[in-house]
Amino acid sequence: MIALEGVSRRAHSICVLALLTLCAQSQAAGLSHFPDPMFHDGMEGSTAGPFNDADAARFLAQATFGPTDVDIAHLRSLAAGNGGAGYQAWLDEQFAATPTLMLDYYGWVTGTLHENPGDTTIKEAWLRGALGGTDPQNNSINHSDQLRQRVAFALSEIFVISEQNTMLDQNPDGQSYFYDVLVNNAFGNYRALLEQVTLSPTMGVYLNMIGNPRANLTLNQHPDENYAREVNQLFSIGLFMLKDDGTPVLSGGVPVATYGQAVVTAFAHVFTGWNWADWATYCGGAFWPCYPHGNDFITPMVAYPSYHDDGTHTDDMLNKQLLSYTGAQNAGLLVGGSAVINTPYYDLTFALDNIFHHPNVGPFISKQLIQRLVTSNPSPQYVQRVTAIFNNDGTGTRGNLGAVVKAILLDAEARYGQFWAPTTFGKLREPDLRVTHFWRAMNAVHICGTGFADGFYVNPYRYSGYSTGYGLGDTIYGSGVGQAVLNANTVFNFFRPDFIPSGEMAGLGLLGPEFQINTDTLISNSANSTFGKAIYYDTSDACTGPGNSYAGGPGEVAADRTSDAAFLTANGAAALIDKYNTRFMSGQMSPFMRQTLLTWMNSLGGTSKQRVNALLAMLLTSPEYMIQK
Repeated sequence: MIALEGVSRRAHSICVLALLTLCAQSQAAGLSHFPDPMFHDGMEGSTAGPFNDADAARFLAQATFGPTDVDIAHLRSLAAGNGGAGYQAWLDEQFAATPTLMLDYYGWVTGTLHENPGDTTIKEAWLRGALGGTDPQNNSINHSDQLRQRVAFALSEIFVISEQNTMLDQNPDGQSYFYDVLVNNAFGNYRALLEQVTLSPTMGVYLNMIGNPRANLTLNQHPDENYAREVNQLFSIGLFMLKDDGTPVLSGGVPVATYGQAVVTAFAHVFTGWNWADWATYCGGAFWPCYPHGNDFITPMVAYPSYHDDGTHTDDMLNKQLLSYTGAQNAGLLVGGSAVINTPYYDLTFALDNIFHHPNVGPFISKQLIQRLVTSNPSPQYVQRVTAIFNNDGTGTRGNLGAVVKAILLDAEARYGQFWAPTTFGKLREPDLRVTHFWRAMNAVHICGTGFADGFYVNPYRYSGYSTGYGLGDTIYGSGVGQAVLNANTVFNFFRPDFIPSGEMAGLGLLGPEFQINTDTLISNSANSTFGKAIYYDTSDACTGPGNSYAGGPGEVAADRTSDAAFLTANGAAALIDKYNTRFMSGQMSPFMRQTLLTWMNSLGGTSKQRVNALLAMLLTSPEYMIQK
């Protein structure tokens, strides 16, 4: 009998019975989608570990673009070498890693390869960071900043711009510059990020702040309200007042609005007087339209005071009432009337500070980052704990995104939520993340040839390849996944953070943001992509010529299945299924799925590589894989 000091005999017996029951349930569960929680209950603390490969893979699924065998082993080694604190050691490495920037790739393509970059170049540049690994232009560089890239991707789904805007589509350097703002600020301060996003010419074009002049009622000209509305609704505070735990503040059972139309109008008047950096040189006669020249798209917008509403002209808004809340500077009232004081930057600073210090920002941003990295339905307590770090990182600093990301990943709910709430915890994997996970897990590289052939620069010049890069966004030909970075249909992203799918989830009131993009067409196209070039082209396949296009074009991405085929031959189907269970599903495959796959694999003929293909296709299109737990 286990001795429990200070516990009554009856309570002692109950504890022992509960322990024995857990042991019996653990033995019955076997290899389950709801794994044995006995030694994952936080006894060592949520920051300890990982203590097995499955836990390492699960952490990396949340913090990277997909775990690899090498990454899993590295994280385990960090735990062994740091007294079990592997997660913290890994985070320290990631915070120190050199950022991978899109503009570096863009400049190299245009300058060295003399190409005319466009839509696909952006995807290739993004994949360089998302997939990581050896740089195509310098093999001594290894892109290892996975966490920064994953957080930047999450931020791109909050601070949304899209190449579906014609001018942005024609200026991929602007898209690259904007994404680099997100990359550079992924672990920085939210206030700095908000200002750099606001002054980005890409955002200026997308939401009409660039060339936005002060009012002229004679011409029936009013400041554009597009950015003024979205910076509040989508980028910072949302439509309704929130508690620190992300739940709405109610008055008479009704959510309380954060602002009204008058506040949007006031912000619109603040956001006037900004334009291209060289506007005065090329377009001095009219504030808009004016089109970019030279480095305009990679240079922050510049203020032109004569076009800014400073409250000194008849048609200006003298005093601008912005967001009013407890603790707001001057109760949110921006007093105008002085061309000396009310410069464009002074007023912009007041407005952005007014947004930044609003109590909604912490829960609004924190919850969305949790949704993008960990789970669609975080508990209010989880949100509240992360909000507390956003509000004060322990040093008195507000808005420290690096501290927020650390709090999200090391929170007890992130590490143990799959045990605490097995039917509601987790998220549907985004299409892009399914693609990157497969390519990373299978050591995918670009293949076939060197130099210039058939109109394409190929290995080692191309990173992802034209067709594979294009396929991220393609939905027309049934071969893409419909989620190319910076290519959402609207400013509301590919999906809304508050989207609730119909059916059982609606009945339970569960959020499922990614389900909004998971249409019948996308499901079939994604399956086609998985069964197509993503799986069936291999790094060991021979190229028949310099322009070989069996993988969709020279220099395309292809997976390395040779080592897994050899492993299958040596160890059998059960061992490979278990390996893939860890690599792709963090050890959460159900006994039913495992036995079904094993029976099916043992019935298959063909070569080992063909059997690997078949297993990958079945696993990567399975419902159990689709949900990241």
